[in-house]
Order: sequence, then structure tokens, then C-alpha cells
Amino acid sequence: MTSQLVFNLASGSVSCGFTPTAAKELQAKLQEIVNALKAKTAPIPGMSGKAKPTAAIEYQYTGDVFLEIFCNPNIWANVFVAKISITLRDDRIRLSSEAELTRIIEDVDRFVSQFD
Repeated sequence: MTSQLVFNLASGSVSCGFTPTAAKELQAKLQEIVNALKAKTAPIPGMSGKAKPTAAIEYQYTGDVFLEIFCNPNIWANVFVAKISITLRDDRIRLSSEAELTRIIEDVDRFVSQFD
């Protein structure tokens, strides 16, 4: 079953056909980004200085459209200022934009809650 997932961007929004299963996978990937950002800011006992760099995190979905979400947690101070890159494309159009991580988490959570 496919339903419309709406991503609210800084200036406008975009929607695409998405499945509840794919949305739960995306939710898990977004949580991975949140965890990486929190781990980066958490003090490590006995360690001083900079935190160990974290690998960039990405998610890809191929269905009616191709969706890619990308975040480099090393460049953001915390969850509340973090942004992610979104690419949404099919054979006729390609959209690339940046969005606030917290806003995208809310959009995906709202979508998933429709099916719980």
C-alpha cells in the first residue's frame, strides 16, 4: 500500500508515494542520525578534546520515485540545528533541497502514525 508522504521544506513542501514499511525504515535511519548527533555532544569519561568523527549517514528508497536522505553529523552542533539533504527524483523531475532534521522527523512520524 502506497500513500503520500509530505516533506515540509524551508520554502514549500514536496510529497511522494511511500509505503508504511519504507517509512519505518526511514524513521530508524533518522533515529540513527539523532543518536550520532547526541553521542557527539555527550562527554566521554576520561577523554578530552574533540569527539571521534562519525561516518555520514544516508538512506535510499526506490519505489514510484527515488528518495535519498543524507546527513553528515560531524558538521552540526546538535539535533536542533542539524539539516539533511533530500533528493527526490523520477524519470521526469529531480528535486534536491536541504531540510531541518527535526522537521523531517515530525513529517515521517505523522505519516507512520496514520498506519498504527
